[in-house]
Amino acid sequence: QVDLVQSGGGLVQAGGSLRLSCAASGNIFKINAMGWYRQAPGKQRELVAAITSGGSTNYANSVKGRFTISRDNAKNTVHLQTNSLKPEDTAVYYCNADVITRDYIRMHYWGKGTLVTVSS
Repeated sequence: QVDLVQSGGGLVQAGGSLRLSCAASGNIFKINAMGWYRQAPGKQRELVAAITSGGSTNYANSVKGRFTISRDNAKNTVHLQTNSLKPEDTAVYYCNADVITRDYIRMHYWGKGTLVTVSS
């Protein structure tokens, strides 16, 4: 069993910043990519940003230049620094990890989600 525990999020005014964090723990041998997804009301879940174990990053066009993803491999954590937030960034943000367990089983795990609300 692998758990992803998220922290951060909340209510912020447009133009503000928030930092989201996610810590993975449990039956972990290795974590490949980690990422952040979001789901706004009435919309499908979408990829916001992802980072490989080697540090290569990928961002949705809508957040490029405003959001920064980072990770600490030693602590199995991933962070999302969100700057210049816009009302359209309002969504539930989910952490995702591509995990290889100590049983050498590869699975994707999800955090429970954290709400980010950006007021205009």
